[in-house]
Amino acid sequence: MKNELLTIGPFTVYGYGLMIGIGVIAAYLTAEMRAKKQGLDNGERVFSLVIWCVIGGILGAKLLYLITQYREILADPAEIFRDFADGFVVYGGIFGGILAGWLYCRVLKLPFLKYFDLVMPSIALAQGFGRIGCFLAGCCYGQPTNSCIGITFTDSAYAPNGVALIPTQLISSALDFLHFGLLLFLARKCKADGQVAGFYLVFYSAGRFVLEFFRGDLVRGSVGALSTSQFISIFTFFAGIIMVVCLGRRRAISAEDESH
Repeated sequence: MKNELLTIGPFTVYGYGLMIGIGVIAAYLTAEMRAKKQGLDNGERVFSLVIWCVIGGILGAKLLYLITQYREILADPAEIFRDFADGFVVYGGIFGGILAGWLYCRVLKLPFLKYFDLVMPSIALAQGFGRIGCFLAGCCYGQPTNSCIGITFTDSAYAPNGVALIPTQLISSALDFLHFGLLLFLARKCKADGQVAGFYLVFYSAGRFVLEFFRGDLVRGSVGALSTSQFISIFTFFAGIIMVVCLGRRRAISAEDESH
């Protein structure tokens, strides 16, 4: 649990940044491999799509974080420009990445739903590595616990040190890797474009809603009795269900019309 992994002169390798980088590379490689199998890649298309999604994801994650901190920003607008490298909300990254991907497909006149399905398993993979980075940095930590799974930080700038905490980062990472494998399995079973992406929203939303009950960091904001992420999870969960059902029905109607 050490964020500063290696220092060479003035250059320091941070665990959080390293895991994010590994996650992005893993996401790109898996998406490119699957794109070639599906005939969706021309050598540069997936790479450009990933770059668009990464940029959109970073901006979206930061924007949603700033929205959750609107009271502090209204009191001191300079908060917007402080520590840009800190403070991101995953849901903002998901929405920002999806919007950027949609714009990319729109500009190049590509079938968005096919690329949506292509990218979302890779997003789950990247999130798995990203949560390991959270663990190394000590952010996104869990509530205090007396159970045997408790993890104690001793030199974290984010988590309370010297207190056994639920390792929500590692639990989330394990769920993300499981999510990745499940989506790859469903990608072989789903017939309608967009259903894999819909299942991503369903599974991620359900897992995130439950896991939020065990989070101990309070900086994420809240909506009533729910955290911001739990509140959003309700809508994304049902949006995912609607996507899976409606796109499946549309595919079935199209197949029936073609048979006639």
